[in-house]
Amino acid sequence: MNLNHKFVHPNFKLNGISFSYEALKEVAYCLIKEGLPHEKPIGSFLLDWVNEDEYLAVATSGSTGVPKIINLRKQHMVNSAMATGDFFGLEGGNTALLCLPVDFIAGKMMLVRAMALGLALDYVAPNSNPLESITKSYDFSAMIPLQLENSLQKLKQLKLLIVGGAKMSDALKVAVTNNICKVYETYGMTETITHVALKSVNHLEDSTNTNFTALPKVEFSTDARGCLVINAPNISDEEVVTNDLVALVSSTEFEWLGRYDAIINSGGVKLFPEKIEAKISKVININFFVAGISDTVLGQKLVLITEGNVDKAQLWNTLQNLDTLDKFEVPKEIYAVTSFIKTANGKIQRAKTVALISK
Repeated sequence: MNLNHKFVHPNFKLNGISFSYEALKEVAYCLIKEGLPHEKPIGSFLLDWVNEDEYLAVATSGSTGVPKIINLRKQHMVNSAMATGDFFGLEGGNTALLCLPVDFIAGKMMLVRAMALGLALDYVAPNSNPLESITKSYDFSAMIPLQLENSLQKLKQLKLLIVGGAKMSDALKVAVTNNICKVYETYGMTETITHVALKSVNHLEDSTNTNFTALPKVEFSTDARGCLVINAPNISDEEVVTNDLVALVSSTEFEWLGRYDAIINSGGVKLFPEKIEAKISKVININFFVAGISDTVLGQKLVLITEGNVDKAQLWNTLQNLDTLDKFEVPKEIYAVTSFIKTANGKIQRAKTVALISK
């Protein structure tokens, strides 16, 4: 069922108070004028939501390029919210927690889902430990991996959690294995109005399944490069061609392999950073990533970049003895930077961080 974007479910509540579509403008003005710093963006979004425009201007994260402003159809945003509700069986009266910044699409969509599905939505200031002062339990929430990592001790207060914005580490997936909360990793981007596919992280029937499953009314194919193409007419007027290499299982299921633009060509051998990082993450617990830097012999040389102080000799020995790495997957050098360069919502800007090691 497609709802008009001006429909607000009668069960919708914001911090315990019911609001109709007509009343949203007033609460928006109050939040903008008198709200705390994290409430003002909520007010600005609600004011934009109830204006007469059919489109909403949204900023992309800039994690894989220059941040930009794109226009999303409000009706498509509602359609996306309904698809998430259908996938998880969310319904009017369910409770939800908003702990993401509303400056970006993930936070905005929590509000849209609440209005369209009739969720009782509470919001807190977005920070790295959002459950720290929470005493209530909630049916549904969304976080980035860093927030989840800091919320493990209180995760039982959530029944269902979707995690996006960055890839979940293997260690984090292990940490939630036996948690009562059902955790799903998301696949999507601003252009697809957050996630178009989901992957269960715990409560698995088959622990070897690493595939993402499409939301309702979403289908997948690949282009000549092997990159994912998303066909979702309910949320996008055109097909979305991505730079994500995938192994297509079916038109509604795929395994994510890595970024096409992140492939490292070292001496004619194609190396996939995400694949290498997954192997290394099993034996070290520091913040790191691998990248290719210019090399006169190899074309590109595989290096490992860490954040903060690190014992390079010990790390080098660990990598040399990691038998899951192919010989070409062992980094040639290790670099340490004080801190990674990140986007406003916490995603690592790899290219800019790599540039630090040449300064």
